[in-house]
Amino acid sequence: MSTLQGRIGGAVQGYDLHADWDSNRLRGRIGGRFQGKDIQLAFQREAVDGRVGGTFAGFDVDGKVTPQRVDVRLGGRVDGDDVYLTLDGRRVTGRFSGRLQGKDVDLRLDGGQLTGRIGGVFEGKNVQLDCGNVPPELAALAAVCAYKVLEDDEAASASTVIHPSS
Repeated sequence: MSTLQGRIGGAVQGYDLHADWDSNRLRGRIGGRFQGKDIQLAFQREAVDGRVGGTFAGFDVDGKVTPQRVDVRLGGRVDGDDVYLTLDGRRVTGRFSGRLQGKDVDLRLDGGQLTGRIGGVFEGKNVQLDCGNVPPELAALAAVCAYKVLEDDEAASASTVIHPSS
């Protein structure tokens, strides 16, 4: 059993990622005990499927993952996001959520560390993960899932409007 752990985002506005890997399944938590989501991914013969979050508040993960590429759909057919990543030596690059509205993924592998950024310079989030023996392609996918959870929670929080009492 190996552990994937680290942080997506900053010290104040970020989420921890902690998951255990048993060579077939990655299971753990994105965020904290009260705010965040569970992550459960099954990985077999280049196919990955699973769920981030619960039955109602969450999204499916389904696609193909190889040591060279990640082609995965997060969410449903209509309301979902595509993840396209290329692994080339020590670099993981690609796109999350489409060409126009999406975010760039630019990560580096150094030993057991996966570091870099998802999103742009101003609106992106830092990635700092200790991968252990988790396959780098699966660790990169988990980082994108954590980024999506953080972005979704920030958007939901920003849309909450508090009206002052009269």
